[in-house]
Amino acid sequence: MTTNTLTEGRSTAIKLKKMKGPTKAAITFLCLGEQAGSKLMQRLGSTEIERITAAMSQLGPISSEVVEAVLAEFTEKVVSGTGSVVGSMSTAESMLRKFLPDDQVADILNNVRTNKREDAMWRGFGALNETVIANYLKGEHDQTAAAILNNVDTAVAAKVLPLLGAERMHDVAERMITMEAVPLHMMQQIEETLKLDIMSDAIHTSSAETHQRMADLFNKLDVQAFEQLSGALNTRVPEAFQAIKQRMFVFDDLIKLNMQDISQVMRGLEGETLPLAMRGAKKELRDHLMECLPQRSRQMLMDEMEAAGPVRGRDVRAAQADMVNYAKTLADEGVIELPSNADDDDELFE
Repeated sequence: MTTNTLTEGRSTAIKLKKMKGPTKAAITFLCLGEQAGSKLMQRLGSTEIERITAAMSQLGPISSEVVEAVLAEFTEKVVSGTGSVVGSMSTAESMLRKFLPDDQVADILNNVRTNKREDAMWRGFGALNETVIANYLKGEHDQTAAAILNNVDTAVAAKVLPLLGAERMHDVAERMITMEAVPLHMMQQIEETLKLDIMSDAIHTSSAETHQRMADLFNKLDVQAFEQLSGALNTRVPEAFQAIKQRMFVFDDLIKLNMQDISQVMRGLEGETLPLAMRGAKKELRDHLMECLPQRSRQMLMDEMEAAGPVRGRDVRAAQADMVNYAKTLADEGVIELPSNADDDDELFE
């Protein structure tokens, strides 16, 4: 037996282990064919038929290895010559029409398609900025907020809960724990409300959120690429680009940090990050950073920079990006405070 065969066997076993009952049943029905599959499906209840139809509509191509493994679970004997199968909505519909009246087939398919749309709606809602979700939930009853958070990804719920405030977070979390199954009509009402209030309102991103997202993106962009982009954006969308720049925090902004915060940042950098970042710093910023170090540390840093010899520009930019990212991490943890570029416009008049 080859290594590839062993690997494929393990891969199939993993897929089979993760596969749910309706999916396995759907594969089995496909192997039986429309005629035999339809006869067998007649013996099932409407709920089982709907679950298998939903699974079949999402299957797509299934390899012969997986098909054989599924059949082996049911029959303990693989039928010779069994090949791959393909599941789709049309395949499921054709099979259903063999034994169900048209109106019942239409109802089942409509329910399956509705469930797909609802799943997409919840995924879209969960993809919104957590602040948007939290602000929306603040206007909802605790029970509704709990029902909504129980339907989004746990990673999203974990980010949203703290944004509700301590007391509200406790109340909603308690409801999430003690909540029983939400009646179908109530869940449908919640979903309809979300579609109207959130999903169809293009509210997802306010201009402030868009600006912050673009600021985060530009912060991660290569310096040269950002400089090339700046000219075009300054011409095309000057006001928006200015607002985005005010939200950015770049290497040159380190000069705005106080000496204590700068020292905190520099002490936490690893390896050659600091000497590399300093090699590309403007003289004013370099002098400011040096002043924040004790005399001995300052001399050691200067020696490291001299000993390094020529360095590549991309390595310098990467080190500067690491330094900025570390400063942001410390700010997120509340260790230091980053300055706002908007403060530059706050002139004092007497």
